[in-house]
Amino acid sequence: MTDKRTALVLGATGLVGGELVRLLNNDDAYTMITVPVRRNSDVSGEKVQQHIIDFDRMEEQGPLFKVDDVFCCLGTTMKKAGNREAFKKVDYHYVVQAAKLAKDAGASRFVVITAMMANPRSSVFYNRVKGEVEEKLQTMGFKALHIFRPSLLLGERNEQRFAEELGMKILPWLSFLMLGPARKYRPVKAEGVAIAMKTVALDNSKGIHIWESDSIIEMSKTGS
Repeated sequence: MTDKRTALVLGATGLVGGELVRLLNNDDAYTMITVPVRRNSDVSGEKVQQHIIDFDRMEEQGPLFKVDDVFCCLGTTMKKAGNREAFKKVDYHYVVQAAKLAKDAGASRFVVITAMMANPRSSVFYNRVKGEVEEKLQTMGFKALHIFRPSLLLGERNEQRFAEELGMKILPWLSFLMLGPARKYRPVKAEGVAIAMKTVALDNSKGIHIWESDSIIEMSKTGS
């Protein structure tokens, strides 16, 4: 029988984060889900506690991170951020700050979404930042660190992203051709990523784990 858990979800207003909050709220294993947000949102649930915070002063929110499991679904786009500095603030500095607070507060598990091509030595800025944050998180000593590298995320977004919408129409039809090493490029449903994130947290495995799209899809079939 699984011990009762508490969780914190960062990025709860996003595609995966919203699905994750819903799943955790409906799972008897969790008694409370803390959700830090920039402004009032429609993220809700019987066990959900929403807190409006200033993410630029996240270090003041240490008590919120006194939970068992931290799920980090934070992320923006270059277009939305406006420049490289603003992008890195969200996708690197916010994530690392959250991890520090979680570790200091005694969280056992940190589960984070990065990107399929994350590489700290990549010539592509987006992939390099994602790789840098992975590299930093792996030095922080969590009992369990789960890094998720999904391919294209399938789901209904609040904002319009033309390239992703085009990919969502084409790639699902090509998935059956993605075999062997190409399996990790298969698009994955946002709900599937959320299911897999909850699954690995409840698994109680220790150490550092990196999950590509093919593994995420398989876990999503068996989780709930």
